[in-house]
Amino acid sequence: MDLALFYYLLLGFAVLMYVVLDGFDLGLGILYPWFRSEGERDHMMRSISHVWDGNETWLVFGGVVLFAAFPAAYAGILSTMYTPIIIMLIGLIFRGVAFEYRFKSHRSKPWWDKSFFLGSTVATFCQGAILGAVVQGVEAGQQGALDWLTPFSVFTGFALMVAYALLACCYLVMKSRGPIMARSAHLGRKLVLTIMAILVIVSLWTLYANTEVRARWLDGINFLLLLPLPLLSALLGWLLYRDLDGEPHETRPFWLAVGLFVLGFAGLVVGLFPYLIPHQLTLWQASAPDSSLKFLLPGILIFLPLICAYTLWGYRIFSGKVEDFEEGY
Repeated sequence: MDLALFYYLLLGFAVLMYVVLDGFDLGLGILYPWFRSEGERDHMMRSISHVWDGNETWLVFGGVVLFAAFPAAYAGILSTMYTPIIIMLIGLIFRGVAFEYRFKSHRSKPWWDKSFFLGSTVATFCQGAILGAVVQGVEAGQQGALDWLTPFSVFTGFALMVAYALLACCYLVMKSRGPIMARSAHLGRKLVLTIMAILVIVSLWTLYANTEVRARWLDGINFLLLLPLPLLSALLGWLLYRDLDGEPHETRPFWLAVGLFVLGFAGLVVGLFPYLIPHQLTLWQASAPDSSLKFLLPGILIFLPLICAYTLWGYRIFSGKVEDFEEGY
């Protein structure tokens, strides 16, 4: 068994789970300016009160897998990305504190609303910028604090904000009724068009800037083999736009949006495989010794099913529409 490949797939699974699950609650914070009344914002907060902290489990899990299984990549990425990672963590702290205090505050509630919005926005932008810098191939170990900040990484930062906002709109359609549901669907339709344009721009930009990705997608018959990915993405985008029109379907838009994330992530993995740091470290070069990978395996096989079961159970218990209630969780 190729343990390095196993942990690479496990890392990809953890990242995808985090992006999908924490994506919609970060997206709710980004959507705050479009929902101005206190009642609407209370409803938005209650819709994620049971899941927001559990969703971040996947961020910790992915970081642990990267640190333990791919220490060279962990050191290379973090030494280059200290600045955006620290800013991202500050944003996550702000939104977490705002979430807890907002339920108990009265006069200061507008300030906690601003903190929740800014924390969600900053954290999302930093995640997108980190992704863009890694895809573009920032040289590991550079000392400049802003070496990660390029036009491409800035664009991917804003692109992820749009993507999370779309996911949040679809989540609100699934969890809300009446005006909130209608406004979420209306915003979602606009965001679908925006995200489809962004996907085209990011794909073309990546093909132009990265020769290895361009070769992976265009050489020989690769284009024909990989053509289903963009075609399926276009199909899901059209279905999502249609389902948000008029009287929106309650649950299907969310799963279509998740499908877009999965296809986008698959396209990214196809383009970068087998690199963890493009142009520098493959997954085998970055992996820990086999003895370390074997030592980790029992813990992974025990705790990963537990995390998945807890996550599934939590979402199952709190499925359905969110009802209004007086205070707190």
